[in-house]
Amino acid sequence: MRPLAIILGLCLSTPSAAEEAATVAFFGIHMLDTSLQTTELGQDPQEIARRERIEAQVRERFAAEGYELLDLAPVQADLDRVVNPAKCYGCDTRMATKLGADYSLVGEVQKVSNLILTMNLQLRDAETGELVKGGVVDIRGNTDESWERGMRYILKNRIFREE
Repeated sequence: MRPLAIILGLCLSTPSAAEEAATVAFFGIHMLDTSLQTTELGQDPQEIARRERIEAQVRERFAAEGYELLDLAPVQADLDRVVNPAKCYGCDTRMATKLGADYSLVGEVQKVSNLILTMNLQLRDAETGELVKGGVVDIRGNTDESWERGMRYILKNRIFREE
């Protein structure tokens, strides 16, 4: 009798092959730059590269956690009309629903100065628009390391925190 209970317990706790991974429409990380440096000197190419690296960091972590990231091509025309999907009054969840996604994922880096930056990442239910998980972190210093550490913190302690 005991071996049957163990096998039954394992079957109930292990996801079946028929279960599908949750799907996510990731609309990227967007810059909101109100810094004097950018006003005077223009966009820093290093920040563009940093943004691309933390987007890859987010994609890799979601994939590693078993989420399927969807191709945005079917909603690209809608997305092209949006300045910032993180602040578009629910357009992200509407586009995610069009894609058949379970979740919408948006992020933003706000640069106040080369010393003060804020990052946020929000995972929303595509159907209801409700925030499922999210996090905000202030970082000091505009470096590759500070950006990657900031996003790693949000992913580890806010999005994928074991409860």
